[in-house]
Amino acid sequence: MESQLTILLPVAAIWLVAGVVADGLPRLRNTRMLRRRTGWLLVLALTGVALTAAVLGAGLFSAGTAPVDRAAGGLTLAAGPAFVAAVCSVRRIRRLWAGAGAFASAPATPAPHGLRAAAAHPLVGLPPQVTALATVPALIAAAGTDLGADPGVTGPAITVGALAVAAIGVRHALRHSRFAERAQPDRPRSAGATGPLHV
Repeated sequence: MESQLTILLPVAAIWLVAGVVADGLPRLRNTRMLRRRTGWLLVLALTGVALTAAVLGAGLFSAGTAPVDRAAGGLTLAAGPAFVAAVCSVRRIRRLWAGAGAFASAPATPAPHGLRAAAAHPLVGLPPQVTALATVPALIAAAGTDLGADPGVTGPAITVGALAVAAIGVRHALRHSRFAERAQPDRPRSAGATGPLHV
């Protein structure tokens, strides 16, 4: 039991820290800090993907009773969002890091709303956060509590998890929309509205 928990804790911790760092990116107003934190997030996301893949891969080759096999079984729920993070999030984070690097010659430059909108995109923060959330049942099971054993607990737990994912997704979408609106150039007023009145 302890060995299984020892395997799962680093994976869950990496995804949790990645989710926290991703959540704070849009609030950064300095380009240098945005680039630095984006670099951290890129390393954390790559590490999380590598650790998750390593545990799942090791579980495929184990005898079925080893701690790594039980840990891999617990991480099955996290495999989906981790795959989305590997395919979508890492690419977006890398582009955001490169975009922030364009301001390296002027590190004190305030972060443009376009970069902050890119940092607030749901595919940057949502997959790491959902992956971190998906590791919670595995940690609970490794600690000795089987949520699947009691149907009266399993249903509410699934509902709470689904509502939490939906709430996180809606929050990311609203925040991204707000920053994207700020990044849009001001629309010029129509000639009829700004031109002089002719009598």
